[in-house]
Amino acid sequence: MTQRGLQASRSAAVVTIALASLVAGLPTATAADSAVAWHACPAYSDEVLEARGLTGQQMSRFRALMKRAECGTAKVPLDYRQPNGRQITVALLRLKAVDRARRLGSIFLNPGGPGVSGYLMPLDLILRGEQGRRLNDRYDLIGFDPRGVGYSTKVSCPAPGQQKPTGAEGKATTRDPGGEKAGPLTREAAKRMYDGEVAANIACGRSDRDFLGRLTTANVARDVDRVRIGLGERTLNFIGVSWGTRLGVVYRSLFPGNVGRMFLDSVMGPRYRQDEYTVASAAAAERNFSRMAAWLAERHDTYGFGSTQKQVRAAILALLRAYDAEPKTFTDLPMPIDGGVVSMLASQNSPDWGRAGKALAQLRDVTGTTAPPAIKEIFNNTGTRMPPGAPEIQNTTMRQGVACNEDPSRLGFSAAWAAYQRNLEEHPVTGRGARFSVQCAGWPLPVQETPLRRTGGSLVLVGHRHEVITPYEWTKQMRTAVGGTLFTVDDDLHGSVTKVPQSDCTAELLRYFTTGRIGRGCDGVPVAS
Repeated sequence: MTQRGLQASRSAAVVTIALASLVAGLPTATAADSAVAWHACPAYSDEVLEARGLTGQQMSRFRALMKRAECGTAKVPLDYRQPNGRQITVALLRLKAVDRARRLGSIFLNPGGPGVSGYLMPLDLILRGEQGRRLNDRYDLIGFDPRGVGYSTKVSCPAPGQQKPTGAEGKATTRDPGGEKAGPLTREAAKRMYDGEVAANIACGRSDRDFLGRLTTANVARDVDRVRIGLGERTLNFIGVSWGTRLGVVYRSLFPGNVGRMFLDSVMGPRYRQDEYTVASAAAAERNFSRMAAWLAERHDTYGFGSTQKQVRAAILALLRAYDAEPKTFTDLPMPIDGGVVSMLASQNSPDWGRAGKALAQLRDVTGTTAPPAIKEIFNNTGTRMPPGAPEIQNTTMRQGVACNEDPSRLGFSAAWAAYQRNLEEHPVTGRGARFSVQCAGWPLPVQETPLRRTGGSLVLVGHRHEVITPYEWTKQMRTAVGGTLFTVDDDLHGSVTKVPQSDCTAELLRYFTTGRIGRGCDGVPVAS
């Protein structure tokens, strides 16, 4: 190459880098800017590991993996428009590839949220089954806490009272914890709940505007790219679940030249609007109940709700209305049982249809003052309180900040109440289980939307055909918006590809990250027998 040609090539490279930085909305970061400060990994007691659901043998494996792990933090700007201003830290954990000679790169992992910790996700993935171990053979696995979560820099809003965020990870409880009466929600009670949410959101949003206003998916994506640079990785390989799918497509939109292989499971829709999500999820829940009704009809001798789908539907709806008309108080439960509980049981995923059917049948037949065994088991299984020293599982302030900074659907009460009534009318069985909530009503910070771009590079979008939390149609909508390969899982479980120890889906995931190729779908988790 001539000297002039060499200079032209260098100039073109500089222009390319500069344009990429403009697209990403931040100055170009260097390896020095993004260096990871490594330190000793945290130690966890047996009590903490038990609370995370690990058995004795799993504890031994966990501790062996932690001996291999490397833990660190990366400094990133709080505000990327002021890269030399206030700095915060992002915490990460790395499990290096076992087969260093055949290493293929790093895979960054995000389990969803927003607000869920991914710090220990590499270990969780390996402990869950074969897929994690085999991925770690040739890939470094990178877990991280997004800004606002866990070991990363975070803040806490004032106690939110009755307010309880909902979002991509699922529904809140069927009844407000502040003591609203059992039975159908009244307009007056809904207004009190709405006013409580508004007050909590105003107090939260004003508590630390500088930090809360920088909680966005785009800024998390920028943080991830800083970590990528700090680890010396040329490209980013990524597995994201639920909100992690949004993080993935936003990253691709901001850094299109930095993407390697990306696998997004249970894909969110391309528009971040809570009102639209609520409508789509409610419709998916009612559709999935039709599958459950057909399943119960095939087992009429066991559950007794009818031998046809239509008969089962009518019987469950009658049970729901009966419990709403006369909620029942049992001496061994802390709350009455009303139609919302019946609706919740009718909204279960297919592996739980047997347990839900048993509980519904017991509610139909109960005559005493104590709760039926299946109901008592469900209500007593409320999770384990994490002991001191446990890593944070979810940060509700970060969840609220990201959701509300990006959601333009901040409905007034009249519009929210009308939408709630439509949901009950259009989805009579499952709609009753949805809590009335306008997640971002009154949020005092401006909406920040990130346009999604259709870019090149490898992308797999995984949709679950019967799923409720992120309905299947969202995957198709996202593919239209950003491109990629559609991969269909024929089940109703949220993010099951990375959560099930071994299946035909597992094989496809491994094949993709080994070869870059993948099929059109897999069977997923089977329906209850």
